[in-house]
Amino acid sequence: MEGEDEASEDKRSFSKASIPKRIAICAAGAIVNILFAIMVYFILMAASGVYISNEVDTTVSGGAAEQAGIQSGDKIIEINKQKVKNKTELDKVMEKQDGKQLEVIVNRNGQKIPIYIIPMEVKTKSTGMYLDENCKVIMVEKGSSSERQGIQANDVIIKINNKETNGDTNKIIEILQDEGTGTILLTIQRADTEINVEFEPDYVSSYYLGVNMKMAPDTFGNRCIYGFMQTKEFVVSIVDNVKQLFTGNIGIDQMTGPVGIGKMVSKTDGIRDFIYLMALISISLGVTNLLPIPALDGGKILILIIEAIRRKPMKPENEINIQLLGFSILIALSIYVTYNDMLRLF
Repeated sequence: MEGEDEASEDKRSFSKASIPKRIAICAAGAIVNILFAIMVYFILMAASGVYISNEVDTTVSGGAAEQAGIQSGDKIIEINKQKVKNKTELDKVMEKQDGKQLEVIVNRNGQKIPIYIIPMEVKTKSTGMYLDENCKVIMVEKGSSSERQGIQANDVIIKINNKETNGDTNKIIEILQDEGTGTILLTIQRADTEINVEFEPDYVSSYYLGVNMKMAPDTFGNRCIYGFMQTKEFVVSIVDNVKQLFTGNIGIDQMTGPVGIGKMVSKTDGIRDFIYLMALISISLGVTNLLPIPALDGGKILILIIEAIRRKPMKPENEINIQLLGFSILIALSIYVTYNDMLRLF
């Protein structure tokens, strides 16, 4: 816009507009990206019609819920004072449990009945590494057993306990589940070197009530409710990923640029997956662009806020230097991310 990057005496130019208007202009593009993604994702979720209610269909034979007296037709409306409206909320509440006794409130024929349950514990192996379809490590979780054992991004797992993986990630999952507890010998291809790593997976406990929930009636209202709830989770997950990047839980080497995105687009399975990825890229772009980093719209907004606090504009040369610094950092980051994408590609 005229007056955005250079001085202008035109009364209609960006530089002559009030600070609130300039902030709105800077934020508009990113906000449109975010709103577009939210709209697309909501339509996708609402169109799926897969909405599971909070009403119990059956209980697992011998499970915690059956033993505590939960019956088919009961509606689970609260767990430890946390409201439950559907299976998604039920799963979220159960993710936070540690195996202690739960107070479950059920609605049975219009009556609220408290039932006390010690949930079932299921232990699963967790390697803390994420693989592509060719057994290449694309990400290592911070603090996981993989990180402790020195496994790195771009390592390729070729054997587990001397059993060939044959470049099949599903084979790795199968072997890991079959090998029992204790130490596992991983044979890894790292660059041109083949190395052996003695690896012991972490064991993660998950807790379950032992219930199967009923599908909600396929109505327009339920589709809208489900679409809204899934869209909310979608937005929260994007913001949470950005937080993890700044707290160090996600490393820069786990970011993906245009090359990686192109690879993902080429592997989408049908129009639905393609549209979902489009929404993901759009909201990621919008959220990222609002970060207070020089050269991004968020950086410009930060400078405008500082101008409002100081009640005078920043010196043009200082603003230019700050923007150039931010631009240089972004270019360096882009080169690094693209380099990592190329390594994963080949």
